[in-house]
Amino acid sequence: MAAELRDLRWMIAASQHRSLRQAADALTIRQSTLSRRLRDIENRLGATLFERTHAGIRPTTIGREFLDIARRIVDETDTAFVRLKARCGGESGPLSIGIYAALSAGNLRATIMEHQRRHPSVEIRAVDGARHHLLSELAAGVIDVAIVTADESLWAERKLSLWTERVVVALPEDHPLCSIGILHWADLRTAPILLTRRDPGPEFQHLLMVKLGHQNGGRIIDHEVALDRLMSLVGAGLGLTLVAEGATGAVYSGVTYREIHDNDGRPTRLNFMACWRHANDNPALGGFLAILRERYPDLTVASVETGT
Repeated sequence: MAAELRDLRWMIAASQHRSLRQAADALTIRQSTLSRRLRDIENRLGATLFERTHAGIRPTTIGREFLDIARRIVDETDTAFVRLKARCGGESGPLSIGIYAALSAGNLRATIMEHQRRHPSVEIRAVDGARHHLLSELAAGVIDVAIVTADESLWAERKLSLWTERVVVALPEDHPLCSIGILHWADLRTAPILLTRRDPGPEFQHLLMVKLGHQNGGRIIDHEVALDRLMSLVGAGLGLTLVAEGATGAVYSGVTYREIHDNDGRPTRLNFMACWRHANDNPALGGFLAILRERYPDLTVASVETGT
């Protein structure tokens, strides 16, 4: 025999009020309807669940055992429904973000902090990696969204232009260039530049070639290390490196930062974009994209990004 969830709720109400009339009033149903339903359940079980007297009703021994199980079923069902509703509304569950930019400072850090404030039950899972790797993971559905430097040709699905970050030179704190408040690309022609072979190292190497041609080619020293190791080498006086301003929130011993400008006197900047799949069905993605659209509305390429 199958009992409906409504039946269990009615039985629990009857046991709580110890009165069919009061329980029926609380349930906004007729007393006769409640009484017939409880009798029907007892008949189907072949057991008396409630003892009925002029003073009211009370559960029998079997009734108390049945009600203990009923309460657990109702509580678990209610909890599951609340969780599922929150999950469907994007208020809980995991959200995987492919991160190409540094998080110690800047726009991505601020965006994630704002998302955490608004959606504290969403579990953000950061995935670090090279740009091509992150976009491959995105296409395979392994991650929900990737924040990468902008290259419209690399991603054909949903995308949103975001912020720009200034390019910054990290150099030893006793380096002669520290005496200059703002650097220009020509200042780096004779300096050894340390770059990681991992992203964004190749992107910065391309930037150096664009800004200085091949004049600096022989001064680039590649390292197969992550950014924190590279910064330690800079602090040890082995050379300079380039980072986006989002990396400047981290403190490394012996390292200081200087902004670098183009010939026109403006800061050199990297453009960032968010990429995701149209077919992504993770409800938590919508809340993150809403914050991105709110904080960084795409005013230049309105036709590129439509919907989630």
